[in-house]
Amino acid sequence: MREIGGYFELEELKGSEYYPDLIPLNTGRNALLYICQAKNIQKLYLPYFLCDCISNLCQKNMIELSFYHINAEFMPQIPKKLQNGEVLYLVNYYGQLDHKMIQQLQNLYSRIIVDNTHAFFQSPVLGTDTIYSCRKFFGVPDGAYLKTDQKLKRFLENEKTNENMGHLLGRYEKNASEFYDEYHKSEQRFYNTPIRHMSHISHNILKAIDYDKVYKTRMKNFGYLNRALKKWNSLNIKTPEGPFAYPLYHKNGIEIRKYLAERKIYIPVLWPNVLDLKDCFLERDYAANILPIPCDQRYTEDDMKYVVNILYQHL
Repeated sequence: MREIGGYFELEELKGSEYYPDLIPLNTGRNALLYICQAKNIQKLYLPYFLCDCISNLCQKNMIELSFYHINAEFMPQIPKKLQNGEVLYLVNYYGQLDHKMIQQLQNLYSRIIVDNTHAFFQSPVLGTDTIYSCRKFFGVPDGAYLKTDQKLKRFLENEKTNENMGHLLGRYEKNASEFYDEYHKSEQRFYNTPIRHMSHISHNILKAIDYDKVYKTRMKNFGYLNRALKKWNSLNIKTPEGPFAYPLYHKNGIEIRKYLAERKIYIPVLWPNVLDLKDCFLERDYAANILPIPCDQRYTEDDMKYVVNILYQHL
């Protein structure tokens, strides 16, 4: 029975999402599981340089795993042929793999899944399964997009996120440090969440975003950081489309990260599990010493100058 009257809910916002034709799901990791179930994928080739939530998810769902190394340019170091039934999981780190590079790998291996969680604005390569994360780029409680030609035949509920908004609303009105516990609880909640469609709340927010402005702001901020920091950066960085962050590699990255945190500039270790891997020197080095400097739509060029001036005191 319909409800009429009473108090108001969140306003229905107007606009359109960036990927209206892709499958909207609750998380990026569940987008991967969706593909594996829809296409009956039994074997995946994962990079060592990756959050262990992906390998844990695969093992929980009885998906056989092999692992590969990357080189200094984030390219996979793998044989020229995959094993029978094996699918390559290709991570587009910091958006450094452009369309041409992904197309070459698609032509070579044919069976690939592209993880574009660091490359929201990079459109899918034709015929390639592709995953996007909304939470990596926008203030939403859940959300991922999936490009694939095979759909699950079972019904999926929408994610419910009304109890998962505390850290977003709290930081909007106060500051991040007061709500880190809620943020971590929110992240932990997704570890055991089944495949669902994206929540109505995230759909509503994503409709109202000025994507052109977001894209231009990220490009401008990334450009400023690159001009200011490239002589200290050991990575050979290309400018991606609507960058996720500016990846600054420095041999003293751990020390610099602590120095910045003391000044309330928070730079995450994206995959701390990689720090414990054996025989993965480059991956451990990158996990510890690449500093993903924020360059997103929350910030202006003055904010970038502020960060750079603090970095200059320690580089």
